Amino acid sequence: MIKALIKEARPKQWAKNVLVFAAPGAAGVLTHSQPLTRAVIAFVAFCMASAGTYFWNDILDVEADRVHPKKRFRPIASGAVPLGVARIVGTLLLIGGPALAFTTRWQAGVACVVYVVVTTSYSKIWKHIAVVDLVAVASGFVVRAVAGAAATQVPMSSWFVLTTTFGSLFIVTGKRYAELRELGDAPATARATLDDYSLGFLRIVLSISCCATLVSYCIWAFEGKAGSVNVTTINTVAHSHSLLFYQLSIVPMLTALLRYLLILEQGHGAAPEEIFAADRTIQILGLIWVAVFATGVYIA
Repeated sequence: MIKALIKEARPKQWAKNVLVFAAPGAAGVLTHSQPLTRAVIAFVAFCMASAGTYFWNDILDVEADRVHPKKRFRPIASGAVPLGVARIVGTLLLIGGPALAFTTRWQAGVACVVYVVVTTSYSKIWKHIAVVDLVAVASGFVVRAVAGAAATQVPMSSWFVLTTTFGSLFIVTGKRYAELRELGDAPATARATLDDYSLGFLRIVLSISCCATLVSYCIWAFEGKAGSVNVTTINTVAHSHSLLFYQLSIVPMLTALLRYLLILEQGHGAAPEEIFAADRTIQILGLIWVAVFATGVYIA
């Protein structure tokens, strides 16, 4: 049963929680022990909380999952994890995650509580309301980024928040778009709101969110750290070098967004984490982006 419990916790999905490192990473504080330790604790806290939400999502959806061609093999739906055990483990994770986040700073703990409330209420309420379900899922990504900033006491740029918000909406909408294309004439058997969507509508949302992500990122990159600190004549040159790398990072970001759009149009993307784990081009673009942006933050 231990193996089934681990599978139900969906460790592959924990990669999403790397977002807690986004704000402190962009601020250049992860080279200091205290912010790094707090960011790692926040990451573990969100892994626990997200695992708990997966347990409860599958508990609430167990009957629907049992008739789904793929989800019926999930541990709870298949019976590998009894419902009673799932309820206990899921509840402990939902309590333990926020409790751990509070050990960093209370603001991070509150953010984790908000995440738990949104994701658990999603399973019962928001997933049944078209458009609201997209925003609810996307908000979970934003809260992760906010928690990382709160845990490490890093102020967030408005453009950073907008980039995270629209980028999250882009990924979530892409997932729905791929699901709708994949399921064809029987979308309601997989997700409550898919009957309400059309491919045309989701393409519009994809276009809007993609453009908004890119524009927000470009402004954030060109803004750099200017305005947040008073640079002296001595460090103005160093700041301009950093700004150059921020601006260069737009190229791999744009290319990755377009690559993901292409993958969606090819009929894939129902499981974004699998695309990111399998598509070598996106992986290389991601590594290039990290290298360029990190150079601007930590080296230039």
